[in-house]
Amino acid sequence: MEKLEVLDFYAEWCGPCRAMNPAIQSLMEKHNTSGSSVEIKKINVDQEKELSEKYEIKSIPSIIFLKNGEEVYRTIGAQSKEKIESKISELSA
Repeated sequence: MEKLEVLDFYAEWCGPCRAMNPAIQSLMEKHNTSGSSVEIKKINVDQEKELSEKYEIKSIPSIIFLKNGEEVYRTIGAQSKEKIESKISELSA
């Protein structure tokens, strides 16, 4: 089974990141379950500088979708829960 990882790069001081947090939390509750092919991770850019540099995060919020460790899609800026869910569905199909 292919694993889809969704990396949400954010910062505590970022307004759009805070606005997106309820949607991300809801998606994490839905997808981060045993046996799921989707895993969503929140990554604080101030605490995870190496990871932020690895993925060349220039602005936040940024969401990176990885399939088997390879980047397949990236969004920058605040996204709706529906838009993120739609992309998860598309990429995990």
